[in-house]
Amino acid sequence: MANYQPPFGMKQAASHDPPPAFKFWVEIEEIAVAEFKECSGLRMERAVETVEEGGVNDRVTLLPGRNKYSNIVLKYGVMDSNALWDWYQEGLYDGKVKRVDFAIVLRNVQGQEAKRWNVAGGFPVKWEGPSLNVESNQVAVDTLEIAHHGLALAS
Repeated sequence: MANYQPPFGMKQAASHDPPPAFKFWVEIEEIAVAEFKECSGLRMERAVETVEEGGVNDRVTLLPGRNKYSNIVLKYGVMDSNALWDWYQEGLYDGKVKRVDFAIVLRNVQGQEAKRWNVAGGFPVKWEGPSLNVESNQVAVDTLEIAHHGLALAS
């Protein structure tokens, strides 16, 4: 095992634990919001193009295609600020939707930045208010879904 070389220039794993999934925040330019309860949709998918060549009957050639990015879904406790609601409302009547760059930052156990995903040209495509129920003791949670032009891992 002493001669093991990780593939593709990867470094060997450090001897520390991975960061917890619950220690994160979202930085959105010019929109001050509280920390989010949940973030999902950090996903990219590459299309695969199939080429069937004449005379080659034992296989097809697979070529890498375009990347597709999933919408990012943020869930947060209802708060006093209407910043995210206002962002969604922009362009409702004139089509001038504001696109913003933002970052999703994961912290380690010590509270230091462990990973940062930069999101390009995001704009809200869906807002959902809380489910209200007199028999529930859960916190009221709003949901904001954001489409974007790209995702980059910064650290």
